[in-house]
Amino acid sequence: MADFEQMADKAREERLIVETGIDKKIADMIEPVLEDIGFKLVRVRLSGQNGLTLQIMAERFDGTMTVEDCEEVSQAVSPVLDVEDPIDRAYHLEVSSPGIDRPMVRKSDFYRWKGHLLKCETSVLVNERKRFRGRIVEADVDGITLLRDGVAYGEPAEVTIPFTALSDAKLVLTDELIREALRADKLAKQKAANENDDEEDVADSDDN
Repeated sequence: MADFEQMADKAREERLIVETGIDKKIADMIEPVLEDIGFKLVRVRLSGQNGLTLQIMAERFDGTMTVEDCEEVSQAVSPVLDVEDPIDRAYHLEVSSPGIDRPMVRKSDFYRWKGHLLKCETSVLVNERKRFRGRIVEADVDGITLLRDGVAYGEPAEVTIPFTALSDAKLVLTDELIREALRADKLAKQKAANENDDEEDVADSDDN
């Protein structure tokens, strides 16, 4: 557990699942900028939505992401994108949180959401399959174990997938996940509020 807590607290825990092509080029540009202002990159995706949309998913190191945070990220990355100019057409910049049914891109994500339903794809065959859906029953530094949904007769109920084999992974939206996500968000905001109060108390004592 300590290893995963340290991962989550580190300013730069490497992502397992990363972009390719132009998306990777943009991610490499903006990821250091995000880290400098206290955020971690989740995903970059350039799509044809609304003409052309550059979607940047990010979150604070504690997993929270407010509307104000989205605006802060937008203001921080826009100058970099303007200078580097990686996109040769007009586009719309959209900054958002990962959402409740979030992409899973770091090892600590899988540990954090252990017990919840996941769907994922692998780049190589694992137990003769490349697509899986199941509940995360274990996560360690090497991979995850899923208790699979809809297992056919004769197939193993559990499958262990190495992190090195993953090409895509996302939580499945369930009532249980919504409750847990709301609870986690509330706790993170309470923690942040308490830290702000402590800083104000220190500032007041310094003034006195």
